Amino acid sequence: MTAPVCIPLSTIAHGRSGDKDNHANVAVLAYTAAGYAWLCDQLPADRVQTYFAPLGPSRVVRYEAPNLQALNFMLYDVLAGGASRSLRIDSQGKTLALALLQMSIEAPPNYTGMLRPATREES
Repeated sequence: MTAPVCIPLSTIAHGRSGDKDNHANVAVLAYTAAGYAWLCDQLPADRVQTYFAPLGPSRVVRYEAPNLQALNFMLYDVLAGGASRSLRIDSQGKTLALALLQMSIEAPPNYTGMLRPATREES
């Protein structure tokens, strides 16, 4: 049996994150509709909570935004007190989306159809 091919989540999505007091908001936006369908199926809140376990989120809630082909995750109590209290380097959670996009995922069988479409300049 062939070992599965793994790719970073950033291959099929991009992201954005920030703070809300002591909580972080992490959005993962698929490049394509096929990528969004895969995210909805394969990126549940518990997987994100496990991934960020070293930061100690008390809970993670996932919200779906199909009109944006995006999933939004609220990571509660993950910022060690928030911007004005935390001694962490990233006290506002600005790098959490980038960190999540580094998650290694098993490449979906049709992942080439989930890649970022080329821009005019790239064509």
